[in-house]
Amino acid sequence: MKTSYDFHASPVGTLLLAVNERGLSHLHFDKGRGSLPIRPDWIHDPSRLDPVRAKLDAYFAGELQDFDLPLAPEGTDFQLAVWNELVKIPYGETTSYGAIARTLGDITASRAVGAANGQNPIAIIVPCHRVIGSSGKLVGYGGGLPIKKFLIDLEQRHRVFALTP
Repeated sequence: MKTSYDFHASPVGTLLLAVNERGLSHLHFDKGRGSLPIRPDWIHDPSRLDPVRAKLDAYFAGELQDFDLPLAPEGTDFQLAVWNELVKIPYGETTSYGAIARTLGDITASRAVGAANGQNPIAIIVPCHRVIGSSGKLVGYGGGLPIKKFLIDLEQRHRVFALTP
């Protein structure tokens, strides 16, 4: 499967983006635990990443809350289940590892959820930054806690609250 990559400058630093025929497969920070080296079989093809760049720019400008992009993460069945739960966390809101474990039907799996969260290959768009500790503290993030705080603060500033009559 042909994978194309490029870099994107963002308010949280340079991002490495990769896309294949199925969709976006990687979005990694250039620094931190989540950094990813470019694989030898990847092809540098910036134009294939233009739609992703446009949506990221709109997100960082506070103009986009839901990414409508085909995603192609690779992982175990459990990781995929966790990542599917991550995309359900509403923009500007947070949840805990334990809450995701309960949603998946195993209240004892919060550490496993944390491990899967840490292996998320599509940061920001699969919003692992919205998962916090049960105490409400920011814990663990591949890009580092300052970036996690930046993303949560950005979303809370731009969140549109629905008014009910």
